[in-house]
Amino acid sequence: CLGGIGQILDPTLPSSPPVSAIRVSGRYLTHQKGLPSLPVPPLQQTCEHYISALEPIIEAEELKHTKELVDEFQKAGGVGEGLQRSLEKRACNSENWLSEWWVQIAYLEYRLPVVVHSSPGLVLPRMNFRDKQGQIRFAAKLIAGVLDFKTMIDNETLPVEYLGGKPLCMNQYYEVLSSCRIPGLKKDSVVNHAKSSRPPKHITVVHNFEFFVLDVYNSDGTPLTADQFCVQLERICSSSQTNIEPVGILTTQHRDSWGKSYVSLIKDNTNKESVSAIQRSIFTLCLDGAIPRGSEETYRSCAAIQMLHGGGSQWNSGNRWFDKTLQFIVGEDGTCGANYEHAPAEGPPIVALIDHVVEYTKPEMVRSPMVPLPMPQKLHFTITPEIKKDIEEAKHNMNTLAQDLDMRVIVFGHFGKNVPKAHKMSPDAFIQIALQLAYYRMYQRCCATYESASLRMFRLGRTDTIRSASSASAAFVKAFDNSSKQAVSGQAIDRHLLGLKMVAVEKKLPMPDIFTDTAYAKALCYQLSTSQVPSKTDCVMCFGPVVPNGYGVCYNPMEDHINFAVSSFNSCEETNAAHLAQAVVEALLDMRTVLEQTPRPKL
Repeated sequence: CLGGIGQILDPTLPSSPPVSAIRVSGRYLTHQKGLPSLPVPPLQQTCEHYISALEPIIEAEELKHTKELVDEFQKAGGVGEGLQRSLEKRACNSENWLSEWWVQIAYLEYRLPVVVHSSPGLVLPRMNFRDKQGQIRFAAKLIAGVLDFKTMIDNETLPVEYLGGKPLCMNQYYEVLSSCRIPGLKKDSVVNHAKSSRPPKHITVVHNFEFFVLDVYNSDGTPLTADQFCVQLERICSSSQTNIEPVGILTTQHRDSWGKSYVSLIKDNTNKESVSAIQRSIFTLCLDGAIPRGSEETYRSCAAIQMLHGGGSQWNSGNRWFDKTLQFIVGEDGTCGANYEHAPAEGPPIVALIDHVVEYTKPEMVRSPMVPLPMPQKLHFTITPEIKKDIEEAKHNMNTLAQDLDMRVIVFGHFGKNVPKAHKMSPDAFIQIALQLAYYRMYQRCCATYESASLRMFRLGRTDTIRSASSASAAFVKAFDNSSKQAVSGQAIDRHLLGLKMVAVEKKLPMPDIFTDTAYAKALCYQLSTSQVPSKTDCVMCFGPVVPNGYGVCYNPMEDHINFAVSSFNSCEETNAAHLAQAVVEALLDMRTVLEQTPRPKL
């Protein structure tokens, strides 16, 4: 689903100006205007599908009660009809009836730390360097690669992506660079400086917990070369201290706590300017120190932990600014990847950018003539006793969370998307059913399962939910395929129900019983939170569970293998990431066996 991104990848092409260098003003807006608006599904359809979604996860007696509430809600002239009409009116008067609500509720009003609970990590294959020099060289090429991709965004020459022949909304690409989340006391906000009258020309680099401003453009607007970035990164590494207070660790806190700390932090002018420089920067580059040594077998899991939360205060959790939309992480031992704040974008645009950068870093660096460059600017912070106390509290809480998270990255090497495709099946459906089978074998029951489905066929579309726990277990794959088609075409139930609920909230109406019913809470308690994030690069994304007794499962199906990242919390006795990962391996193998014993469909 990342079609078209590979067209302008090879930096070794002839030197005639690449497509990306020629500005096509207005192309982005013209494309966006041509996209359809997100539809509001029919009320009766959503009510029927809601009952179907509850069937496999709640008891018969409770289901009977919920059916009565749903019938009451959708009856002619009832409360549901009124809310539906208001929602349809909102849809007529806005670009997307859902997006603003969704960003507020799912992200900006969500008060748990963004670390683990919201921001995904992405693990790249281990790079072939093991020292400071190699780290700097790779990081320099990475910066140049991101700026190359940024040129396509700035010039509106990003190839439009398609899904099933339909063009996708490209808005998220315009939200990930030069943006940052800002903590608030009850609710956060996101600021995008790319849209300001003077867009930022610098990135922030963090090394040994110290932040630096690195200007990445010359006065004539051309980017510095990878060679020049090397020089600048060497300067940063040699001038950073080692006994610095890790101010960045404050961004790992519960959002209300960080909101309070933030107010006291930016009272000081120096701090305010330093924080503003980080927030305004195009992206953050984290040059990490060592990571805990493990066996070759556990390497990917250890790397995932670094990308997700930095391993705790004694490792790299303070070498981050987790509010920054995009942080690239480059370790001294070849461990590389990224972490992104989820409010502005979903995984696929991030992965497309990363695919581009990985390709860009492959050729050897070209030597360029050395010209004097300004010294990167160190950002200073005044640490009051109050802030010092906040930092200590953040360290303690981060370490507790780091110890609680169990993360297992496995490479399922027996087959990849080649096997389901050979049997005319969707690889994603096949993997989802394997997850259902694995969970059922462990717990002898089904659970509410979330898989994100892209709504980018619609203007400003974000996601809806594929509920892959279905009662049609005999026709499992077929039933799942239908569910995913509904979701991407704007006909799923979750965001529609949320919209109806939000209309009631905004109109200050009594909350309809359907939303206070325990079944609704159970439907939203996703013990399996899953996401397929495919990429050209052999990488895997990872995230934490969304409920205390749940699992987070992210996967990238490659042609002949599948990368999985499975997470759970150690504090929950009934979940175990390693056990679920093993159960998924067994389920995939058993499903292949069944396929091989079944006659193949005729072409």
